[in-house]
Amino acid sequence: MSKEEMLSSFLKYLVVERQYSDKTELAYKDDILDFYEFLEKTGDDRYLTITVHDIRIYLSELHERNYSRNTISRKISSLRSFYQFLVRNGLIEENPFSYIQMKRSRLRLPRFFYEKELQALFDAAEGEMPLDYRNVALLEVLYGTGMRVSECVNVTLSDIDFDTGVFLVHGKGNKERYVPFGSFIEDALKNYFQQCREPLMAKYGQEHDYVFISHRGQQITPAGVQYVLKAIIRKSALTTDIHPHMLRHTFATHLLNNGADMRTVQELLGHASLSSTQVYTHVTTDNLQKSYRHFHPRA
Repeated sequence: MSKEEMLSSFLKYLVVERQYSDKTELAYKDDILDFYEFLEKTGDDRYLTITVHDIRIYLSELHERNYSRNTISRKISSLRSFYQFLVRNGLIEENPFSYIQMKRSRLRLPRFFYEKELQALFDAAEGEMPLDYRNVALLEVLYGTGMRVSECVNVTLSDIDFDTGVFLVHGKGNKERYVPFGSFIEDALKNYFQQCREPLMAKYGQEHDYVFISHRGQQITPAGVQYVLKAIIRKSALTTDIHPHMLRHTFATHLLNNGADMRTVQELLGHASLSSTQVYTHVTTDNLQKSYRHFHPRA
């Protein structure tokens, strides 16, 4: 079997058995093809007989290309998975990448909003113009459900069940999950539908089921969401920057700080593993202050 055929078989395995998204499949493909090109350039493209020495030469080249530590770690992880696939299919006896361990970069805490900052955002989004109702609903949904921006822009009317108060969210790798919502989201959505979505859709002759729309009634894009959030920040008194993922970080942080268990937050976020959720277990300054005042005799 040629290396091209084996790569094709591996990518099919990622999509069919692991249910990875098209974007993730493409990332794996690019990483493996990059390694193939390296082997051809060095004059020995026998990908089944590489050694740890070959890999270390490849690592040196990646450093010379000025790739970040995270990018190099991702490439090695992709190749480790690919060669483990070769082991399982009996093409090689051991995975040469299992001997390569990348030093982890320093863990960065996710950026989030404190409750007072969040209230300032909602206050800035308020208004009587049609798009103001959309902006409030967008903020409520992003903060109130922890959806990724890609999930939020693809929510349809049929994904919302007002009777039970849940969203059906279509996540990464075609995985679905249910996320509950409360009265704030319900009120914001109903006001948005009546005051903005319905009249704008009629005005521009649009017919689709996507919940969130642009100023011309089309499905809003992730870049459009980013533009809306930046406009809200400019209207507020906040000096920080903003991106949609900060609202997802805020959702998870506030849940955990108010007593939610990590397994529940994992399920709500749609994380495949608990380790992805553990990054949110940092303690906020507010909680540190409360604990200090409560427990220290000299506080």
